[in-house]
Amino acid sequence: MLSNTANRTPMKNIYKKINRTKYSLGELISIVGSCARNSRETIAAMVDLLESGRVVIRKNGRARRVRVQHAS
Repeated sequence: MLSNTANRTPMKNIYKKINRTKYSLGELISIVGSCARNSRETIAAMVDLLESGRVVIRKNGRARRVRVQHAS
């Protein structure tokens, strides 16, 4: 289990697995958000999922690479 450093607690349900069903982007954000403590953690988890390739975005049946640009 993750240790609590600097008063941080891990995300809820960190070991919960989601089956390989096809979800819309909105549904995926909702699922990730239900496991996160706040919106910042939701965004960080979504960025990680998209950049790591663990989530595939499809448009017209073709997989699309998602690039996340950080605002300056």
